[in-house]
Amino acid sequence: MTGILASAQTAATHGTNYTAIVISIGIPLVVLGTIAIIVSAYFRLQAHRADALALAHYRQLAENAVTNQQELRTELAKLTLKVEAVEKLMRDVG
Repeated sequence: MTGILASAQTAATHGTNYTAIVISIGIPLVVLGTIAIIVSAYFRLQAHRADALALAHYRQLAENAVTNQQELRTELAKLTLKVEAVEKLMRDVG
């Protein structure tokens, strides 16, 4: 029995096994860090996709606004011609 007790005391006085501690703490930290980076990259990608979709929608809205503005300019030009004709008619009559 003294042999077993002596070997236990030798192991206890030998010191702490730092390699086992580093491995048992380091591996989970690396795995958790990797998972955190992947999740962060995924959410940044989703935000970028949402921004791109919103930008495409705004681009379509701007194109529609330009088309409507051109139609309004054409209509305004027609109305200007009609007003000028009415003014000329009123000058001729009056």
